[in-house]
Amino acid sequence: MSNSTKPKRIGILTAGGDCPGLNAAIRGVGKTAIVEYGMEVLGFNAGYSGMINNDYIHLKESQLSGILTLGGTILGTSREKPFKTSKNEKDGEHKPDRIVQTYKDLGLDCVVCIGGNGTMKTANMLGKEGLNVVGIPKTIDNDVWGTDVTFGFDSAVQIATDAIDRLHTTANSHQRVMIIEIMGHHAGWLALYSGLAGGGDIILLPELEYNIRSVCKKIEARYESNKPYSIVVVAEGIGHPKGSSAAAHVSEAIQTYTGIETRQTVLGYIQRGGSPTPMDRILATRYGAFAAQCIAEENFGTMVAIKNNELTTVPLEEVGGKLRLVDANFPLIQKARKMGVSFGDEYL
Repeated sequence: MSNSTKPKRIGILTAGGDCPGLNAAIRGVGKTAIVEYGMEVLGFNAGYSGMINNDYIHLKESQLSGILTLGGTILGTSREKPFKTSKNEKDGEHKPDRIVQTYKDLGLDCVVCIGGNGTMKTANMLGKEGLNVVGIPKTIDNDVWGTDVTFGFDSAVQIATDAIDRLHTTANSHQRVMIIEIMGHHAGWLALYSGLAGGGDIILLPELEYNIRSVCKKIEARYESNKPYSIVVVAEGIGHPKGSSAAAHVSEAIQTYTGIETRQTVLGYIQRGGSPTPMDRILATRYGAFAAQCIAEENFGTMVAIKNNELTTVPLEEVGGKLRLVDANFPLIQKARKMGVSFGDEYL
């Protein structure tokens, strides 16, 4: 069989933080690659560490059945950054070189890198080392540049919204201010969407400068209007002192300035766990199947993306080092303001 007709041999890895939908994406890539294109599929364990250490498994179609609904990743993950030199790195163990050698030794035609911003940045750098790569964007933060949405986001919104729903009953029963801290790093997408879906009265985002006095005035105005409790949704990336969580900082300030009983909840890693929502299963599957198509068409050095609900690709070199953040004029923010939702910036 000539090289031109030889079935492609590809690798898949999941890197960075876990999120719902990773297994659905692995399944989407693997099943499409095997069934539609007759490719051989390898799965690297623990993200880029698997490529560094030549640690992989052969993925058969049977192994990809039954994983669609599972949270986490059957391949495991890590935050290994192979291009970040360690002081303890021994001579002759340059990690990118080891990845390239693994790629060559295994006779790979492409590696599918499933992850967030850091994963896409590393994938692009590996492309510059001569590897064929295709990226798939995932993160609950929804902050990967170049795509309208990442899988994992919808599942996290549902989890956070459910938590906010439950806080309403306690806040109402005790006539308290309830603070809930939502993940998202430097992006406010998760706090914005869950805050609106959960009926948050005040939503604080990293992208919008807030004033704690403005927050307190909003809460006091609600009490004066016979609204005995308030829900404050806080993104973890808002400005706050080191050594304190965003929720703790806001909670302490509100209680100090208003005298109203205030409680805080930091939702944390619960947002990243569990089974993916139907929307995330579909999105991850679409991404995975399209990535396999990109490999078949030799459209390398790209990240699969979705824009206006249409699948497309963007060059990986355009993705790395950028964040997709919430714009101050984002339509949802404008609509929320018209309904009386505060973003803590009304009196700036």
